Amino acid sequence: MSSQDKQPQLGSKNRVSKRCNDSCEVFVFDPEKVDKLKEEVGLTEGLGQIFKVLADDTRLKVIYALCMEEELCVCDVAQIIRASTAVASHHLRLLRNMKLAKFRREGKMAFYSLQSRHVRYLILEALNILGKDDDHEF
Repeated sequence: MSSQDKQPQLGSKNRVSKRCNDSCEVFVFDPEKVDKLKEEVGLTEGLGQIFKVLADDTRLKVIYALCMEEELCVCDVAQIIRASTAVASHHLRLLRNMKLAKFRREGKMAFYSLQSRHVRYLILEALNILGKDDDHEF
């Protein structure tokens, strides 16, 4: 009998199934931790909206640019992301509405900067996880 004869065929009743062992075989291991964390995970309400805003590649480019510079004018952001001023302004406004960026006006110029240094940490750490950013310090 050849090795091909020994392998189960699709549709065969003797199909080999691979069982994945990445789950628990008990219902609860540490009920105190479970009870405590059931309450605490409520803190994440609304957090998904921030990550949705950050899930856009163009907005990530804008945030990255703001991570590298203290402050940028809307027209400079537009040039950096290769978009119109209206598009850059739209993305910056969304970041501002989510409290990721802040805004100031000086005459006819509109400037944006990061709301918090923690936004910079988040972006640079994500780049670090991907192995794309070894040169920047927090």
